[in-house]
Amino acid sequence: MPDAEPLFAATLVLRRAVTKPDALAMIALVLDRAVERAGSVRPHVPVGDGAWAEVEIPKFGEPPPLAIDVYSRLSEEHARLEALRLAAVLEVQAGWVAVPDFPL
Repeated sequence: MPDAEPLFAATLVLRRAVTKPDALAMIALVLDRAVERAGSVRPHVPVGDGAWAEVEIPKFGEPPPLAIDVYSRLSEEHARLEALRLAAVLEVQAGWVAVPDFPL
């Protein structure tokens, strides 16, 4: 995940009280991938070619939702497509309903 290239993002909103490590672990589990950079400031899970997911949790004292940000270096459309694919897999395999925070 080089840091010099432009990024495109698509956000999924998950109204669920879950920790960042647990959310990343669930994403990794349903995609059969590993969490990369675990223990760092920006751990993530690869979700497709040139795309990955990061989790943002509410600040202290704020209620859910948490955000799953899907990033792509290719295009906004690619980020959105991978986000929608991730949302579908999370719902089918984990029962988690993640709602797109972007126009469909």
